Amino acid sequence: MGPVTAAVLQLVALIGALALCYIPFGNYMAKVYTSDKHWRVEKWIYKGIGANPDTEMRWPAYLRGVLAFSLIGVLFLYLLQRIQGILPGSLNFSSVNPAQSFNTAVSFVTNTNWQSYYGEQTMGHVVQTAGLAVQNFVSAAVGIAVAVALVRGFARSRTGEIGNFWADLVRGTIRILVPFAAIAAVVLVACGAIQNFSGIHEVGQFMGGSQQWNGGAVASQEAIKELGTNGGGYFNANSAHPFENPTPFTNLFEIFLILLIPFALTRTFGVMVGSVKQGYAILATMFTIWLGFVALMMWTEFAHHGPALQIAGGAYEGKELRFGVGGSSIFAVSTTLTSTGAVDSFHSSFTGLGGGITLLSMMLGEIAPGGTGSGLYGILIMAVIAVFIAGLMVGRTPEYLGKKIGAREIKLSAIYILITPALALVFTAASMALPTPPHSMLNSGAHGFSEVLYAFTSAANNNGSAFAGLNANTDWFNTMTGLAMLFGRFLPMVFVLALAGSLAEQKPVPVTAGTLRTEKPLFTGLLVGAILIITGLTYFPALALGPLAEGLAS
Repeated sequence: MGPVTAAVLQLVALIGALALCYIPFGNYMAKVYTSDKHWRVEKWIYKGIGANPDTEMRWPAYLRGVLAFSLIGVLFLYLLQRIQGILPGSLNFSSVNPAQSFNTAVSFVTNTNWQSYYGEQTMGHVVQTAGLAVQNFVSAAVGIAVAVALVRGFARSRTGEIGNFWADLVRGTIRILVPFAAIAAVVLVACGAIQNFSGIHEVGQFMGGSQQWNGGAVASQEAIKELGTNGGGYFNANSAHPFENPTPFTNLFEIFLILLIPFALTRTFGVMVGSVKQGYAILATMFTIWLGFVALMMWTEFAHHGPALQIAGGAYEGKELRFGVGGSSIFAVSTTLTSTGAVDSFHSSFTGLGGGITLLSMMLGEIAPGGTGSGLYGILIMAVIAVFIAGLMVGRTPEYLGKKIGAREIKLSAIYILITPALALVFTAASMALPTPPHSMLNSGAHGFSEVLYAFTSAANNNGSAFAGLNANTDWFNTMTGLAMLFGRFLPMVFVLALAGSLAEQKPVPVTAGTLRTEKPLFTGLLVGAILIITGLTYFPALALGPLAEGLAS
């Protein structure tokens, strides 16, 4: 079997598995967020934090809950790293320095999981499990909660109430993330991923020296790392490490985990707004972009230039042979089109155009299918923009799901889509203009520029993957990427929740002959076009200086 055929078969198997889970899992999540019953363990949690889960919140109160919970998470994780040196199970690692502690705390709380450190040489068992792994669960639950709040804004009318943040947070964690991550962890352990709390071991003698490895609760963290679209690895090699991702099957299984919740949430959306066809339209948009990018990535990595690549049968530099070009291409697109950031290969070693695809995937706003929750609310914002564009073309007030899209709604949506590009491009420009930050670049020219652009695009979009050539463990990059992650996570949420509150206050608009049918393929095509054109106009100059220049020169 040839490598291209193997890649296509992997893709077909992945799509089939996602299709089988789409309806039951999407329906289950809709039931979780619409049920009026509370599990006993949930009641204990509500009592412990002093929250009344039956109290409805308007959007400012919901936002305060999101920000307060996240702030506590940042402070706790920062403190945990700063005192690591005196904690049991620290593997004799010292406390993490202030700049890196800030960056890592912000990274995991914002669901970015950007890592400017070697995991196996920096973080002990307590920080990994009580700090980083916990945030993998709750940061993902926060993203789903905000998405569900926006869906309620479309579904409700004549009320400003969009749910209860604490109930959404607890239910997402207890009923969705914990049980499914536990199942996934068992699968990974059965397939060879490690799960222990062992110390540091001498592996053997290599070139006159020894190599050391420490164990850890790797499989359990790997499961939620992918299921919650987090991406932070236990080891520096991330999902290329055999302890995290030992076989081609686990590689495909981890891609499945990455895509499961973001795709299934479109079914949840359709059920909650009372029209599953609307969910299918959003799903079709996400799937079209995802599949197109996977096909384009495979083409760039298989249809290579140069005699060395032709003899090898593909662009194998930086890729694990056990996954091949096909598995690495699917993983790279899936991890950058979502907010996962996990990697099973070095994106810096992809072809020039292949590296550009990973960049463009994040620049789209990670909405195809996007992160846990963030992908759904991101593409719904783009849907609002799309119906506004359609309204301009026909001279009619735009409507979406029975709600008028007026000046307030379009302003909130426009500001939302401008935040992350502004953060990525401004921080990149500052880094290239100042004398010291460019010293962190491994390469010069277009590829070196791509390293910096990739870092801030990854941080601002809460992705967390790296181009693998940039030394980001400096005070400048730790601080600036930390700020990009903070602003890139929480500023968009402000406008998402404000939009949810504005939509919930409206009364429904009756469907007429002039209403744009947003469940039809025509709207799906319009939405795909709007996403690609808006992104292209925003980022094209930066892409021309980096991956396009490199790809055309090779």
